[in-house]
Amino acid sequence: MKNKTSIALVAALASGLATIVCTASTAAAQDATSIVVGADTTFPPFESEKDGTVTGFDIDMINAIAKAENMTVTLKTLPFNGLIPSLQAGSIDAAVAGITIKASRLQNANFSNAYYKSGLSVLVKKDSNINSFDDLKGHVVATKKATSSVDYLTGHGFSSDYIKQFQNIDAAYQALETGGADAVIFDNPVNIDFKAKHDDVKTVGPLLTGEYYGIALSKTKPELVNKINDGLDKIRKSGEYHQLFVKYFGGDTSGEVNEALDPAKVALSE
Repeated sequence: MKNKTSIALVAALASGLATIVCTASTAAAQDATSIVVGADTTFPPFESEKDGTVTGFDIDMINAIAKAENMTVTLKTLPFNGLIPSLQAGSIDAAVAGITIKASRLQNANFSNAYYKSGLSVLVKKDSNINSFDDLKGHVVATKKATSSVDYLTGHGFSSDYIKQFQNIDAAYQALETGGADAVIFDNPVNIDFKAKHDDVKTVGPLLTGEYYGIALSKTKPELVNKINDGLDKIRKSGEYHQLFVKYFGGDTSGEVNEALDPAKVALSE
């Protein structure tokens, strides 16, 4: 009789414990904030996609931030010029794509603190006689649509006849390789990444701009700004942020931002 009673008691306790564990797990899952993050996958080494798998600096970073802040990420791939409109429409909560913080973009989206310092550079073929931006007048320049590169070119008097705009930067590089363009102007880390893989090109002249990347966020969810910034601060302190530069830039830390830079203070005025 005692054995049967003991067995029944143990079974009851085990059942209760299982219920508690299950309830706790469910509660933890419910407490996690789920966010949809848009990404343009044609911006290596920040984002790229192969065989349906999206990888890159930005992808690892947003996942690390999300983990630090008890959030779950669902990725949604989009063209670059569709990211801000998608934030405005509420179909995504955040966007990563090496997005330059600009005053015009701050009107339509919130931004995290800056996480990468970049700039535009000029990429040409090795046998080119173009040695700087000043040599580009009269030449066809390729770049990516809706980026700060286009703003820079038009702001310096280039007509649309001399700017070839592509949906992705790979097509701009292809135009350079095949003679369809004389130069590419684009974000320096991406130009450097392409140069490292192709020995027939070179960058010329100094950086044309100093600009910062931030994580774009929907204005309909203002609470995300603090969560993302808190997560970014945590992965800086843990060393995860620095390790991304080791992984994706071979230890080149020239783009590291090791302080909380307010997006409004570093936004380009274009």
